[in-house]
Amino acid sequence: MNDLDLALIGNCQIAALLDRRARIVWACVPRFDGDPTFCSLLNGSAEPAAGFSDVELKGFAGSGQRYVTNTAVVETVLRDSNGGAVKLIDFAPRFEQHRRSFRPMMLIRLVVPLAGRPIVRLRVRPLGDYGAIPPATTCGSNHIRYLLPGTTLRLTTDASITALLEERAFVLDHPVALVLGPDETLADAPGTTAQRFLAETQAYWEDWVRGLSIPFEWQDAVIRAAITLKLCTFEDTGAVIAGITTSIPEAPNSGRNWDYRYCWLRDAYFVVHALNRLGATATMEQYLRYIINVATESSSQDLQPVYSIGGEPQLPERVVASLAGYRGMGPVRVGNQAYEQRQNDVYGSVVLAAMQYFFDQRLVARGDLSTFERLERLGEQAAARYATVDAGIWEYRGRQRIHTFSAVMCWAACDRLAKIAAHLEALEPAERWRAIADRMHAEITDKSWNEGVGRFTESFGNHDVDASLLLLPQLDFVRADDPRFTGTLRAIEADLRRGSHLRRYHAVDDFGSPENAFNVCTFWYIDALAATGRRDEAREIFTEMLECRNPLGLMSEDIDPVTRELWGNFPQTYSMVGIVNSAVLLSRSWEEAL
Repeated sequence: MNDLDLALIGNCQIAALLDRRARIVWACVPRFDGDPTFCSLLNGSAEPAAGFSDVELKGFAGSGQRYVTNTAVVETVLRDSNGGAVKLIDFAPRFEQHRRSFRPMMLIRLVVPLAGRPIVRLRVRPLGDYGAIPPATTCGSNHIRYLLPGTTLRLTTDASITALLEERAFVLDHPVALVLGPDETLADAPGTTAQRFLAETQAYWEDWVRGLSIPFEWQDAVIRAAITLKLCTFEDTGAVIAGITTSIPEAPNSGRNWDYRYCWLRDAYFVVHALNRLGATATMEQYLRYIINVATESSSQDLQPVYSIGGEPQLPERVVASLAGYRGMGPVRVGNQAYEQRQNDVYGSVVLAAMQYFFDQRLVARGDLSTFERLERLGEQAAARYATVDAGIWEYRGRQRIHTFSAVMCWAACDRLAKIAAHLEALEPAERWRAIADRMHAEITDKSWNEGVGRFTESFGNHDVDASLLLLPQLDFVRADDPRFTGTLRAIEADLRRGSHLRRYHAVDDFGSPENAFNVCTFWYIDALAATGRRDEAREIFTEMLECRNPLGLMSEDIDPVTRELWGNFPQTYSMVGIVNSAVLLSRSWEEAL
């Protein structure tokens, strides 16, 4: 049965997901939001006919899988019933070459005999147009070319081309290399190239991790989350995508299947916060550049909630009939109609993220008066829209309200503009934005606080709560020890907590009532508990959440609060960011621990 016990490899240009046997079940080319050349994760079958690449071991008896420590290189050991064993090493090349980043559209697999005389079949079965079109093939003495719509892939190998084309079994008595990438000739032998690229890639990741700032506790979890966050970065533009996949349902047969291979501006504040805490300043600076470019160069006054990884605004949503979906639970969607929605929180997200430009002296690019003036346009929109209806943080498709979180984020935009102006010693703008922010704060408090039920509410004039209200102290809208927030926290616990997990909301929406918990909301809850003095409880729930990761340390968007099965797009940036931020908040300091 398909599940999300998957490993992620990548190089900030492409990414691939491998199952427990190292079958490549998902990989898009030429970039994250491209056509999934390997798409069997979404073909509805546990034993697909195509859309994958694997090594089939005769007499298979079991497997084990791990990441090479502090890298994005995956090792999988397959064992047969006769004592034979094979090691598969999978990675996407990533290192510095000729004083620039080398991150080709390439996946490399080394197949190494470990014990006995293992008999294997090498199967490489790509598909095109979301699983609809099998490739035409041509071959040479050491390569196979797969002709797919819009691209041609070349598999260069020192294995038998006949054995690959005909998928003939053979005794693996020496290592073989498979290099799948652009239709270009390798400069060296496949095995030599693969070994050199492996050594260079491992050294790159080890060096990158060495430069991270990490807490004393939960180091393995934070490092894996940091590497995963890096792997979800499209380095060419700096965009950070919400997830590697599309259309993994949030819950079984829920229809909540969305394409997450894009960049949500809402994520900006949380991602920048995590990257800053990790000390990953180069990645953070690239992401900030993407955000600022998209936000300030938009031809429209309306800022979209989501953009493509290249910054393109149009993401028309369609359903593809050629894929049945994860476990057959379609539909499979390409594109995301949320780009057409009004979500007022994005103005605050961008300004909050951009503050790093003005206050972080490590950055090469620094914010100045000109940058501030460009951000003021976003502040003007925030001040005009904070008390107007929108789709909200949860992207309701059939409901418009004045959502408290959206309003608070608009206030945060104006509040931070006042702080930036003061930092720049621009006194008139500082006073003007402070007056605007104070007026907004008073009105939002008045409209979102429900005295009758003793809580802030998810929208003006309502009585329900949602998980976004947990962020009010983080955004400095209200103190964590304010009785109004502690009352809101109690209401959230009563309405949304299931075991140790939190749902986003309980209201019926376009698809019914949400079934599963939303992982980042649980991390927000953990942070809120710590902020209100319930630190021991926060640590206990955080430890439980780490146990909910898959065996490789990765986490998806959603979780069944009873069975702990992972659901939703995978891996989810929001969830990995939650691990980083909560670990840093809760960990004992190095001075305390040593």
